[in-house]
Amino acid sequence: MALADIEKQYDLMNEACELLQAKLQDDCLDALIENFDNLLNDGKVHVEDGIPDEETASKLAEIYRAVHLDEISTEDRRLLLQLSLLTAYRKEKIQANHQMTPDSIGFLTAYLLQQVYEKKDETNFLDLCIGTGNLAAVIINALKNNDFKNIHGFGIDNDDTLLTIASIESQLCDLDLNLYHQDALDKSLIPQADVIVSDLPVGWYPLDERAEGYETHAKEGHSFVHFLLIEQALDNLKEGGIGMFLIPSSMFESKESLPLLKFIQKNGYLQSLINLPGAMFASKKSEKAILILQKKGAKSKQANPVLLGEFPLVKDTKNFEKFMAEVAVWKEKNF
Repeated sequence: MALADIEKQYDLMNEACELLQAKLQDDCLDALIENFDNLLNDGKVHVEDGIPDEETASKLAEIYRAVHLDEISTEDRRLLLQLSLLTAYRKEKIQANHQMTPDSIGFLTAYLLQQVYEKKDETNFLDLCIGTGNLAAVIINALKNNDFKNIHGFGIDNDDTLLTIASIESQLCDLDLNLYHQDALDKSLIPQADVIVSDLPVGWYPLDERAEGYETHAKEGHSFVHFLLIEQALDNLKEGGIGMFLIPSSMFESKESLPLLKFIQKNGYLQSLINLPGAMFASKKSEKAILILQKKGAKSKQANPVLLGEFPLVKDTKNFEKFMAEVAVWKEKNF
């Protein structure tokens, strides 16, 4: 679909969100969720205790009919949701952990995953911190578009609002995605996976008693949640499975990371660490990198050399294409 057509669908959904928000006297994000739920429910407007009123419900139903969801590709549906979410973010002070992973990062992650993960008849894909589901959707769509078959997705988050958005995204994109509302560090319901990809939250994990069940927990005080999640991921990868994580670029520069490195060396291989372009982030402190780990197994081995570097900006076409060619050569030698 042409960009102008997507913008037209977006304008319609934005109109519906403003209309519903005014009647519900609710925040923009809740109005957005209800609108997309209505749209996915054959355009039937949910009415509770007379709200929204009959006139508003009629206007909403008319807008939904004009969206023509069945005529939009799954990728365009994802873009429609993303644009609507970005509008909600602009209108309200959305907390940091409700922000979605940008497409630009998702596409780079998807490219790298296709370099290191061999196609199989079936793939179990897990995101331990799925949030809005945008990173998972970008990657799974990219795999499907490159003839990866039978991708079974699993996503975990302890925020029910984010899981609701992820559920909407999975329906819009026709993804096979099972969602779990739980703490990702609760070991009881974590499925085994061939691939685990997560944009990891960064900070302290408050439940010290649970953290003590992990080798990477801090000896004193709270543990780093991103360390514990990497350990959880390696534990739940199948032999030879691939883990890809968005982490702080400076994560391995501190002595606190030594237990994590030791755990990685014991259970897997650190195959690559690539910094994302600094220009993508508001400050040096917020810069991120893509970490690629592989669990030990009969068919896995340590890459030699480890792939290190920094993605050039996509608009720097010459250097970007050169870097991609270097990644492809590295892949052929090591995978």
